[in-house]
Amino acid sequence: MKIITWNINSVRLRLPLVLRLLAEQAPDVLCLQETKCPDDKFPHEELENAGYHHRAIRGEKGYNGMAILSKQPLHDIRHLNWVGREDCRHLAATLDDGTHIHNFYIPAGGDVADPEVNDKFAHKLDFLDELKAWSVDQTDTPSILVGDLNIAPRHDDVWHHKQLLKIISHTPVETEGLEAVMVAGGWQDAVRQMIPEGQLYSWWSYRAKDWDAADKGRRLDHIWVTSPIKTRVKAATVLRQARGWEQPSDHAPVIVEM
Repeated sequence: MKIITWNINSVRLRLPLVLRLLAEQAPDVLCLQETKCPDDKFPHEELENAGYHHRAIRGEKGYNGMAILSKQPLHDIRHLNWVGREDCRHLAATLDDGTHIHNFYIPAGGDVADPEVNDKFAHKLDFLDELKAWSVDQTDTPSILVGDLNIAPRHDDVWHHKQLLKIISHTPVETEGLEAVMVAGGWQDAVRQMIPEGQLYSWWSYRAKDWDAADKGRRLDHIWVTSPIKTRVKAATVLRQARGWEQPSDHAPVIVEM
């Protein structure tokens, strides 16, 4: 099985890129975040024609939004609301073999890394706390957690560790919070399981004039697995070249093969 996660930053605007990814990579499952698309506007016909006959969606206009596209049936499609809000930041389904897929979009957190003055950052930290409590019940299940978690946890997940310590997505309170989530659920970082060393990014800002040359990236997009299926992980990569496609998302697809 090949599974891909991608923050697409508008599925309708970047539908040609989604179709290109499906044609070139042929994943069994593609999980999208930030689809920014109400359910009644989702491009079902085009994805059906691309061979992805099974789809789970949960969208809202111009904001958030999740999708799971699959070649095989999706069972028990469901979602949870987080931190008392009904925004579309989680979508889950179960595959034929009983593997659970949880697709997440954790809040970015705004610009000021102080929950006392920044409600967006407080929301992000509260989301992590709830995710930690939820993860406790996932340890013995065959589960895959994917998505834009908006945190680059390791020193080599950012272009410059010291310069980003006070920048949201790499502050100690966030990286420690994400580590606590992993420990609580017994989650394994499938990408770093296969690529244990070296700089690795999945996001490059639109603000850079030449994102590739500057290479000031962060690894914000993740695929985790629980202990019962960690030995099934066989390969992982970040499809960096997709960041250079025409009208790209600022995120690149992350791929794991099992």
